[in-house]
Amino acid sequence: MTFTSTRRTLLTAAAAAAPVAALSACGGGSDSARNADGKIELTMAGWSIDSTPEFSVLKEGFEATNTDVVVVIKEYSADDYETQLTTDLSANSAPDLFPVKNLQPYHYLMSNGALADVSSLAESLAGDGNINLEHLTIDGSTYALPYRQDSWVIYYNKELFDAAGVSYPDGTWTWDDYQEAAQQLTDGLAGTDTPAKGTYHHIWKSVVQGFALAQSEGAQIDSGDLGFLAPYYDRALAIQEAGLTETFSTAQSQSLAYQAQFGTQKAAMTLMGSWYIATLLAQRESGDADVFEWGLAPAPQLDASTSENPVTFGDPTSLAINASLSGEKLEAAEAFLQYVVSEECSSALAEIGITPSYFSDAVVDTIFGLEGMPEDDVSRAAFQNNDTRPENPVGEFTNDIQTILEDTHSEILTGTTPVADALTAVEAQLENEGLIA
Repeated sequence: MTFTSTRRTLLTAAAAAAPVAALSACGGGSDSARNADGKIELTMAGWSIDSTPEFSVLKEGFEATNTDVVVVIKEYSADDYETQLTTDLSANSAPDLFPVKNLQPYHYLMSNGALADVSSLAESLAGDGNINLEHLTIDGSTYALPYRQDSWVIYYNKELFDAAGVSYPDGTWTWDDYQEAAQQLTDGLAGTDTPAKGTYHHIWKSVVQGFALAQSEGAQIDSGDLGFLAPYYDRALAIQEAGLTETFSTAQSQSLAYQAQFGTQKAAMTLMGSWYIATLLAQRESGDADVFEWGLAPAPQLDASTSENPVTFGDPTSLAINASLSGEKLEAAEAFLQYVVSEECSSALAEIGITPSYFSDAVVDTIFGLEGMPEDDVSRAAFQNNDTRPENPVGEFTNDIQTILEDTHSEILTGTTPVADALTAVEAQLENEGLIA
């Protein structure tokens, strides 16, 4: 059987496109690929299904033009997804399709034979300036296709800024400006009807290490020199010690959710990825978040030299095919991957506030046309114009190094180990374990 890609450029929407042909019973599959209704059944991993609508959008959009296929979503824990998925892969019970949340485990999964080679699909996208596959290429081959490409930005509550008498971010903030604003907000809101912290830093190491890696010249996590992390940890500690954010220990012990901290106005700002847009809009509608005027601003910069094209970070979220698939199930899974990088899919994701990997002016227009989105120019520029670098540069040792750095992050922000001592210790560990390139 044959499949025709649905892909076409969003910038030339008037161009005709052939839909993915409905999968038929022809081809080399076995009866086990079909369910009781005679349809090819694909299983796909997902997480937080009730609050993460993207998986249903992917499923329903694909099924609409592939009526011979049914996609069944298998839910995993959002916080423990990689561990649970790896366990299922080892037990040969993993889904047919599964998202690779970020680039940290990508090389590891590939080298262990878990991912089907989809280089032929990637080659069909070569030269399309609306999608970037660079960070998913390993030795010339590709093992997953991206359906999302998020970037980290500042979310801020305009009403709390007004109440504290603090000017909105103007798109040129450095980390000094950000810290000063957090102090002014915390002080200005204290004792008012809307007391709140100036900002909220979630417990993820991304909040510190992601920015440090992206913004520090020459920084490499596998170089054996982690000194670039020190000034970012010094600042993070200063911000929490000044009471401008909840401490790491409090956020961890009380299992604080960043959505609640910002969405219910406990913090006037938060640093978070653009995926939060969809959640914030949905929670405003459901009542899980307050309704208030908010905005986006570029991530704080190391200095003013990058204010025209702010440097931030964000890994693609990709979709991979279980390497065990064959026959018509494999063909169906490949058709699904073609769909996730199509115009139809990108438009559908944009309509729920998700930043798709296929990025164009039309996508930006769709997202900023959603009810509840900010309308100011700084918000739009923060979303659209930035230099997004990977949080997890693909490499043989990335997964191991990042796992070790998780413990380092906790040691530093709980005050267990001074910054310099913690980084020196982990550098020695990386050398001893042969994790330096």
